[in-house]
Amino acid sequence: MIVRNKIYFLADAHLGSKSHADSIETERKLCRWLDQVKRDAAVIFLMGDIFDYWYEYRYVVPRGFTRVLGKLAELTDDGVEIHFFVGNHDLWVTDYLSEECGMILHLEPYITDIEGRKFFLAHGDGLGDDSRSFHLLRKLFRSKFLQRCFSTIHPRWTIPLAHSWSNSSRENGGVVPYLGEDQEHLIRFAKNKLKEIPDINYFIFGHRHVLLDLPIAEQSRVIMLGDWITLFSYAEFDGESVQLKQWT
Repeated sequence: MIVRNKIYFLADAHLGSKSHADSIETERKLCRWLDQVKRDAAVIFLMGDIFDYWYEYRYVVPRGFTRVLGKLAELTDDGVEIHFFVGNHDLWVTDYLSEECGMILHLEPYITDIEGRKFFLAHGDGLGDDSRSFHLLRKLFRSKFLQRCFSTIHPRWTIPLAHSWSNSSRENGGVVPYLGEDQEHLIRFAKNKLKEIPDINYFIFGHRHVLLDLPIAEQSRVIMLGDWITLFSYAEFDGESVQLKQWT
């Protein structure tokens, strides 16, 4: 008898990025992880930037990712609940991932109760960051009008452009080392959110590419999930506590 009683969290695989020595091998590794956790996973939360670039035209999706998309569909067909959070690299989703792969999509942060614990879940981009330039750029990327304009351009031009933008951003300081509790936007955001909702036990974020398990109150912690570029990390909730782990 299969007992599925664990919750898993993973973020920032950035499949397709040239940051990977071999992106296809990273995809295979992710599939092996999915094969492992499906044995006891009740729910899997994919917390954003699983793809380095994702854009759904009406009848076209980006080339590649066959292995991981098939594996995700296999798990949902088998009864594993999978939630997909859009990140700042894969925010242009419509219904392909839900219709074809059976995943539950989240465009905004999500608060949920699991086994008596309250979780605040989000990719993390933009939370606690007051930068006007960042919020302007984020607003432009989320504009439905600009997305329709983008759709009129052939994918042979848009996909290389998007990958070039992504890689250039990362190479020019896109991934910043851990700044400390007082300087991290997501930690400041979590502390402020606790004033509004004081019974949140876990804030779980992707986006920052650092591994962190930080208590910010007696019953509240901030978890940052690392990435699948260098750390190959994830979090596991067994009904009692959240633990950060790395896949080898």
